[in-house]
Amino acid sequence: MKLLRVGPAGAERPAVLDREGVARDLSGLVPDIDGSLLADTSRLAAVEAALTAGSLPALDPGLRVGPPLGRIGKIVCIGLNYHDHAAETGATPPAEPVVFMKAPDTVVGPEDTVLVPRGSAKTDWEIELAVVIGRELRYAASHEEALAAVAGYAIAHDVSERAFQIERGGQWDKGKNCETFNPLGPWLVTADEVADPQALPLRLWVNGELKQDGSTADQIFPVAEVVRYLSHFMTLYPGDVINTGTPAGVALGRPDPKPYLRPGDVVELEIEGLGRQRQEFGSA
Repeated sequence: MKLLRVGPAGAERPAVLDREGVARDLSGLVPDIDGSLLADTSRLAAVEAALTAGSLPALDPGLRVGPPLGRIGKIVCIGLNYHDHAAETGATPPAEPVVFMKAPDTVVGPEDTVLVPRGSAKTDWEIELAVVIGRELRYAASHEEALAAVAGYAIAHDVSERAFQIERGGQWDKGKNCETFNPLGPWLVTADEVADPQALPLRLWVNGELKQDGSTADQIFPVAEVVRYLSHFMTLYPGDVINTGTPAGVALGRPDPKPYLRPGDVVELEIEGLGRQRQEFGSA
């Protein structure tokens, strides 16, 4: 299923896409799309049954599309997780996953405005495959156990301010947690619809120019290993999100002068089967 949330920010209603791409209202069945729903197989089955029966009312196609997941627990991110991205930045491929965090309040909808922070000169783009957890997981013993805890997948835009991240001392978090720095969606695609998370093309354009054109096949640590690994350092709960890294093509890896984002720029992103995002950048 392709789950989504539509409506004004903070007041989104749950929905599901039918086979024709029409958003169908789920608010009569479930209060929201969140960790509690993803962990409840009986309620998910009821949603699927209602979708199959064609009994769900259609929603106005002009409604804003919000993040497809409400009440996100935590966002765990993996850095330098593509061979080509590590190479373009001059970094040695890591022996273990590089882990940092983003706050849930960075999440906005897939077409919401993204704000260039005050004082920023190096705001950068990063398309990423987001993994959404649907089952509590700790100390996973195998890749199979790890993948069994995955509820679904979505597009994440891990917007980054490189000067804040690299030049201001300390950890990466200062460059990753600025307001609006994690557009998510448009859909949460359930895991049963993604045959192989290691075979997904990812593409990103800036002002119509293709900048990133990669595949999750190039990940250093595949999804199953990332989830297994993280479960040995923290408990993963339904509604947690994992951003799994970005392929080559970011502004940081370009020759000088690097084409960092400014207000007025438009970024578009897509991952095969997971939909498409579009953001205009504005001033904070």
